[in-house]
Amino acid sequence: MADLTVGYAAMLEQFAPMEAVELSAYAESKGFSGVMAADHFQPWVPQQGQSAFVWNVLTAIGERTTGDMGPGVTAPTFRWHPAMVAQASATLAAMYPGRHWLGLGSGEALNEHIVGQYWPEVPERIDRMFEAIEIIRKLFAAGDKKDVKHSGRYYKLESTRLWTMPEVPPEILIATAGPITAKKAGAVADGLITVGAPLEKIEGLFARFDAGMRESGRDPENAPKVLQLHLSWAPTYEEALKNAMTEWPNGGMKFPKGDIRSPHELEQIAKLVRPEDFEGRMVISEDPDVHRAYIQRFVDLGFDRIYLHNVGRNQREWIDVFSREVLPRLGR
Repeated sequence: MADLTVGYAAMLEQFAPMEAVELSAYAESKGFSGVMAADHFQPWVPQQGQSAFVWNVLTAIGERTTGDMGPGVTAPTFRWHPAMVAQASATLAAMYPGRHWLGLGSGEALNEHIVGQYWPEVPERIDRMFEAIEIIRKLFAAGDKKDVKHSGRYYKLESTRLWTMPEVPPEILIATAGPITAKKAGAVADGLITVGAPLEKIEGLFARFDAGMRESGRDPENAPKVLQLHLSWAPTYEEALKNAMTEWPNGGMKFPKGDIRSPHELEQIAKLVRPEDFEGRMVISEDPDVHRAYIQRFVDLGFDRIYLHNVGRNQREWIDVFSREVLPRLGR
């Protein structure tokens, strides 16, 4: 099992690109290790207010930090042809050797519908993702040494190669919350990404992912298991709750959001969110030790990389408090 690292989730949905870069550098200076940033074309709700291009921001983060970094996650399926995701990832890995990992998912209509394609049901979206990963794997494996091609159900790739490649291809981590997808991910990916959920559900995901790795002839012992945790901390409970309700109401929406196309639609749904809707989904507390205990449960479960997102605008204050009172007290 790999050593534990706790990184910073740079929320491009909430912060302008250079502010996100500066916060990532500040977090590293205070003891956070690594940065995760999502590939969104739109924020969840208009209040969040931003949605910068993740690859540009990761490049700037690479210049200002020394830890790992990756898009957690990008969808190589609708806005992007898989070859373009492979090129972007290979370039970033060539610029910052050993630091970049590639997080992939099946996508959400909020970001993917903008190109005007038919938005399919979940099974097709997952099938598309796995075919896209097959293409990315082919390109990474061939590197700059030979051309590859692909003709599949959803994608075509005429003979080409990645002319800019790192010595070691980036890890491919697949985002999943379902057991069937987790097993298939284990067969083709290097690691798993998920979000906070009941521990018994995550244990099931781990078991299925590990089974998939073993069936593909690989040892899951050191496969990265990556978690993104949303939380709300402020000096008072009232402030922490207000931040959750205002800045991250989507965290209290107890239903799949993959088919919703507009932040304005989510804004209307957010009016129905109540404080109790966050229970079991996101910790809201003024007490750093409450947050520490919650994070530790996931560490004990076996996650080795955890990226924290405090939903409020009080980022530097939160980074200072957690770097003193939470990070040093987390461990195996």
